[in-house]
Amino acid sequence: MLVERNKLNDLLKKLRSENKTIVTTNGCFDILHVGHVRYLAKAKSFGDVLIVALNSDKSVKRIKGDSRPINNENDRAEILSALRSVDYVVLFDEDSPIDLLLQIKPDVHTKGADYTLDTLPEAKEIIKAGGRIEFISFVEGKSTTSVIEKMKKS
Repeated sequence: MLVERNKLNDLLKKLRSENKTIVTTNGCFDILHVGHVRYLAKAKSFGDVLIVALNSDKSVKRIKGDSRPINNENDRAEILSALRSVDYVVLFDEDSPIDLLLQIKPDVHTKGADYTLDTLPEAKEIIKAGGRIEFISFVEGKSTTSVIEKMKKS
């Protein structure tokens, strides 16, 4: 379910009153593939509720270039929301999810294993706020970039 950022605090208050373990992850999730599905399922396994911080279209363009995103933010949010493992999706316009993650204060934040505690910008802030970081291995050969490259060749 897509949650507007201005309604997020009410949702978080409710979830915490129910003693739910809140897990977050973030990303563009532009062209969903099996790697994303497995990653999100693993992320959800660390708690009760998975909140995906989703880069807005403006943010994706700044990070990935003018040819991205392939799918707009509303489509990406709807597709993510349809997955069994994803409970909530929240859009953010910034290049970094740090402000949103500090608003959420997750019990667990997940990120791909291509990051480390030293290279993940939000790690220190999340740990300082009482959360922990879990790194998830990727499914080899499955990436949005590889899907786009394959499409270009055909």
